[in-house]
Amino acid sequence: MTKARHYVLAAGGTGGHMVPAAALAGELQKRGHRVALVSDARGVRFPGLLDGLQTHVLPAGRFAGGPIGYARAVARLWEARGMAIELYKTFKPSAVIGFGGYPAMPALLAAFHGKIPTAVHEQNAVLGRVNRLVAGKVDAIATSYAQVERLKDAHRGKTHLVGNPVREAVLALRSQPYPLLEEDGIFRVLVTGGSQGASVLSKVVPDGLSMLPIAFRSRLQVTHQARIEDIDEVRAKYAEHGIPAELATYLPDMPEQLAWAHLVIARAGASTLAELTVAGRPAILVPLPSATDDHQTVNAREMTNAGGARTIPQGQFTPVELAKQMQKLGLDPLALQNAAGRARSCGRPNAVRDLADLVESLDAPAAGVPVGLAKPVKMAGAAA
Repeated sequence: MTKARHYVLAAGGTGGHMVPAAALAGELQKRGHRVALVSDARGVRFPGLLDGLQTHVLPAGRFAGGPIGYARAVARLWEARGMAIELYKTFKPSAVIGFGGYPAMPALLAAFHGKIPTAVHEQNAVLGRVNRLVAGKVDAIATSYAQVERLKDAHRGKTHLVGNPVREAVLALRSQPYPLLEEDGIFRVLVTGGSQGASVLSKVVPDGLSMLPIAFRSRLQVTHQARIEDIDEVRAKYAEHGIPAELATYLPDMPEQLAWAHLVIARAGASTLAELTVAGRPAILVPLPSATDDHQTVNAREMTNAGGARTIPQGQFTPVELAKQMQKLGLDPLALQNAAGRARSCGRPNAVRDLADLVESLDAPAAGVPVGLAKPVKMAGAAA
């Protein structure tokens, strides 16, 4: 049995950082370890993720706003580093794992100061800014994609492909078949912009669905996550077009929504793609163009190239284009089921297990093997 240890997980306050951190926390706790999570004020209040998990808030901020803004950010960073050092004196972590986002930085700097083993997990297909800054000093880099941009060749020797952990309820969908779709049966569409919604989906999707042939349009049943400022207008549009639709600003039952969905229209955030590929659900993806380093466009490539998704750049995402792609995907049930299988082929269902194995190896290296490489995960392919 593995010796019980203490681990600190440090993550920014968005869903993309918090979901995999929470998944790893749950796996490590199952293995008998004690886990503390460090984040900002947003992260520790994330709905439904952190029940029973020790949490700590560190001050953090973006490096922006000119010289004064940078000076304030550095001051907050140094203050947070000191707080993390004090935490480690009592919690005594065996390793510190960063998941990106500015709140992860002080926790990692404190670990470097205390010579505590470290690793980072990158959810996106482009190495994020904080992970790039610390990549040279951490003991291991865990990735979600076989190809990761902005990752230096010098760091590939300590890089491990593990995938992006998803919630257990989503993982359970992998053992379930793609929902039966008959030629004249209900066609269920899930529209989601991620944890913060997406106004462009609300503006385009109802009108795009209304342009489908009547025989197709009459079969639609839509669940649409919309921002609170958009929801009334979106509801009115669906009603005007006669399309049955359920609207919500937040979908706490996302695994259930994925379970019955035949097609998903979504952004290309890391957690969204991890869930789509593990569950095996075809999608129309509209990457967020303002995402740092345009990482959502890069995220979408693997699933799109495999044939499990169609990507529409936001500048080309019009009702006409959506209707065209919907017909290409949805009019042939066999083709849609094939796309679901291709999406599934990109999934990495063992991500949380492989990441936990890597974390456990950090402070228990095999004889003669550098720290962080005791249990390497092969950087190739997708799990079956």
